[in-house]
Amino acid sequence: MIDSPRRHGDAALAIIGALLVAASLVLIWLARVRVPRELYVSELGALGEPTAEQFRMALLLLVAGGLLVAWSMRDLRSRPALLRRGTPALTLAFACSAFFVASQVPCTQSCPLPLGDTFTVQDLVHTLAAIAAFAAACWAMLQVAFAPGHRALSGITLVMALAVGVVAATGGLLSLARWNAVFGSRLELVATTIGIAWLVVFGIVRATRLVTRPVMTSAATPDAA
Repeated sequence: MIDSPRRHGDAALAIIGALLVAASLVLIWLARVRVPRELYVSELGALGEPTAEQFRMALLLLVAGGLLVAWSMRDLRSRPALLRRGTPALTLAFACSAFFVASQVPCTQSCPLPLGDTFTVQDLVHTLAAIAAFAAACWAMLQVAFAPGHRALSGITLVMALAVGVVAATGGLLSLARWNAVFGSRLELVATTIGIAWLVVFGIVRATRLVTRPVMTSAATPDAA
């Protein structure tokens, strides 16, 4: 076991990434409190909304921070065979790429559902990107939950991953059913907050792990986090 300069570089990236992600969450909440009506998170970035540019910046910060955190955990592997199909870093990077698409292709005014004459191709692209981003983020959380090390964080990650998946799916179903949209929009905000907050915490914990725990020099032993 020896000190590795790469660990300290990765730790710095993880911290910077966590800070960028935290800034993203703050911007999303600041944008949300500016709007007096109930709306889904994506509507904050809809064309014509006063919060559109702020929301786009929040997503870009999330993408940048998420990619930095993903790079810092590129050695991480999940134990179960199903979850080992792809690394948490790659899954998180895919989620970030989907969020980037969602930031560059916002939905139209009021973010219409994928039904009826008001729905456009732009809305379809945004909706698919947002769904892919949420699904990939949940999968990355599950992969981390079953990776070696950080037993306490693994348990919390599993709970948060399930919470994000269930809450986001429920909110989406309520939206599709056009029933109790107010409750559905709040569920989506909760799911977004949980997912982003987890990434902040994980980035900080990952950085701490990299700095405080010695790493095997053998390539056969990946860095656990």
